[in-house]
Amino acid sequence: MLGIRLDGRGGQGAVSASKILAQAYYLQGFSVQSFPSFGMERRGAPVSAFVRVDERPILRRGRIEKSDVVIVLDPALLLIIDVTEGLTPKGLLLLNHTRHPGEIDLKGDFQLATVDATKLALAHGLGSSSSPMVNTVLLGALARLRDDLNLDNVLAAIGQNMPVKVEANMAAARQAFDAVERGWVMR
Repeated sequence: MLGIRLDGRGGQGAVSASKILAQAYYLQGFSVQSFPSFGMERRGAPVSAFVRVDERPILRRGRIEKSDVVIVLDPALLLIIDVTEGLTPKGLLLLNHTRHPGEIDLKGDFQLATVDATKLALAHGLGSSSSPMVNTVLLGALARLRDDLNLDNVLAAIGQNMPVKVEANMAAARQAFDAVERGWVMR
């Protein structure tokens, strides 16, 4: 079973991204679950959302303690929470970040990938300069990094779930697919 955690702030679309990601995997024939986890419900507070993916029906419920993939929507979260907590060895950490993976000081044994999702979101008019909507951008990048996730299904799920700016979200996801950079952290 594949466990995915999305870390963001309230209002950034982590919960929506988890639903879109679950839909993309569902379109590929997988069983899926998608659910949020947050404390005080306020804009800007840290929020996590989760996705489970399996070839068989999923009977497990509750929070995902060990994630194979962690997606971080806001680079400022690196200063607030340990985004690597619960990431499995050899797992994937995908960051919305301006730097190349080799320039980021994180410790662990995992694959690190970065994409400047903020820049891409703003270029496509997703959100505002103070609150860019990077969720679908990061899903496009994830499709490049995961062999079990097809970009066409991510785009279809975006089309089925985004209420506005569908084409802009799809274009940003496509661009992120090509722009993501990856490396390994082994410290």
